[in-house]
Amino acid sequence: MSTLLKRVKKLPEGFVWGAATAAYQVEGNTNLDGKGKIMWDDYLKNQGNFSPNPACDFYHRYPEDLKIAHNLGLSAIRISIAWTRIFPNGYVTDEPNEAGVKYYHRLFHECLKNNLVPYVTLHHFDSPKTLFDQGDWLNREMIDEFVKYADFCFQEFVEVDNWFTINELISLAMCQYIQGTFPPNKLFDVSDAIQAQHNELVAHAKVVNLFKAKGYKGRIGLIHVIQPVYPATNSEADRHAADLRDAFMNRFLLDGTLLGFYSDRTRHLIKEILVANNAELHILPEDLEILKQASKQNDMLGINYYQNQTVASYDGPSETYHNGNGKKGSSVFAFHGVGKDVRNPAIPTTDWDWNIYPEGLYDVLKKIAHDYPDYPVIYITENGMGAKEAWDSSKDYLDDNYRIDFIDQHLAAILKARNEGVNVQGYFLWSLQDQFSWSNGYNKRYGLIYVDFASQDRHLKRSALWFKALSKTLQ
Repeated sequence: MSTLLKRVKKLPEGFVWGAATAAYQVEGNTNLDGKGKIMWDDYLKNQGNFSPNPACDFYHRYPEDLKIAHNLGLSAIRISIAWTRIFPNGYVTDEPNEAGVKYYHRLFHECLKNNLVPYVTLHHFDSPKTLFDQGDWLNREMIDEFVKYADFCFQEFVEVDNWFTINELISLAMCQYIQGTFPPNKLFDVSDAIQAQHNELVAHAKVVNLFKAKGYKGRIGLIHVIQPVYPATNSEADRHAADLRDAFMNRFLLDGTLLGFYSDRTRHLIKEILVANNAELHILPEDLEILKQASKQNDMLGINYYQNQTVASYDGPSETYHNGNGKKGSSVFAFHGVGKDVRNPAIPTTDWDWNIYPEGLYDVLKKIAHDYPDYPVIYITENGMGAKEAWDSSKDYLDDNYRIDFIDQHLAAILKARNEGVNVQGYFLWSLQDQFSWSNGYNKRYGLIYVDFASQDRHLKRSALWFKALSKTLQ
C-alpha cells in the first residue's frame, strides 16, 4: 500500500467527481405519500433492531443536501428511484402514484439546478413486497415487471440521461441466499443464489435492449461490486479456491454482462461449485440470445469497490458470521467446496472487518480491461469507508483523516490504471451523507456530511473539505 500513499494533486480534465446515495437508505418516510412496502419494511419492523425511518430524511431535505454537494464542488450524484414510490404494489398495470412521480421530478430538477448530473439507478436492494413475496428475482414475473417499470421511468423522467438498471447483483444474491443478512435470510442456498444472479442479468439485458430499441436518449449500464480474490498461499489448492470464489463473485456476472455468455472456464468453475453443494442453475435458451444482444449495447459499466478477499482452500461445512455491529475480528465466512476467507496480516481492516486494499481496485480495473477488451466506459460508482463517528460540538469539523487517506489511496489506484489506458472516467464516493446502512443500522457512517439522525442537523467532515479542494483542480 505504501506505493499509493502519495497525495493525488489533480483530477483529470472532464473527470466526473461525484457522490452516491440510495433511496431506501436516505429518503426515510417509507409510509408517506402512498409509497408501497418493499422487502425490508416488515422484516425490519419484526426484527426490531433498526428502522429505515428517519434515515437522513432526504425525502424532505434533498434541497439542503444537494446545495451542500454543489458547494463541495461535486459535478454528479448517484440517486436511485424507489420503485414503490411510483408503483406501490410493484405492478405497472396499476396507475402510477402521482405524489411519487412528482417527487422524483422535483428531485431531478433540483440536481440540475445545482449543476449536479444525476446518475439514476432503478433497483437498489428494494424489491416491491408484492413481487418479493412471489419469489423476487427467482420468479421470472419479476423480470417482466422490472422491464415495464424501467420503460415507464425512461419515458417519464426526461431530465435523466444516465441510467443504471440494477445495483450490485452479487451483493443481493449473497446477502439473501448465502449469508442470510437480507430477507429472506437463507443460508448457503446455492441454487437460489446463482439463479438470482442469472435472472438479474437477464432483467438488465432486457431493459438495455428495450432502451436501445425504443431510441431513448442518454446512456445505460449496470453496477457490479467487484471483490478481487487472492490465494492465501501459492499452493495449487489455494489458487483453485481463489478461482472458484472469483467465478462465483465476479466472473459469472462480468461474463454475462460484457461477453453475453458464460465462458467455458467460468462454466466449469460454477459447475464445480454447484456439484459440491447439490445445487442447480436453469438457463432458458432465449436467455443467452438476450444477454448476447445486450452485451454489445451497454454504454457504461459501474464498478463498486470496497475490499478484496484472501481465500484458502476449504472442504468443511459452510459457515458464516456477519459482523454487523463493528466488533472487529468477529467475521467468519467459509463456503463448502469453494474456500474460506482468511486474514492477511499485512492488510489493515475496518471495524467491520473490511479489508483496506487500494491495490485491489487497480487490479480490478486492469483485469476487466484485459479480459473484456470491448468493455464500455467505466465509472467507480461506489467506494468509501464506514466508521464509528460522533459529532463533537466544540469543533468546526469532524476529523476523519482516515477517510481522506482511504479515498486518496483508492483514487491514486484509479488514476494509475487510467494512465495505463483503462477507460475510467469518474468516481462516486459512498456516500454523500451518513445514511441508514441496511443490516448495520446507523452506527456505520460513510458520509462526507455528518448527520445527527435525531435532529437531522448536518455538519461537514474534514473529508468534505478535502473533496472540495480536489474538485477545484477540475476547474
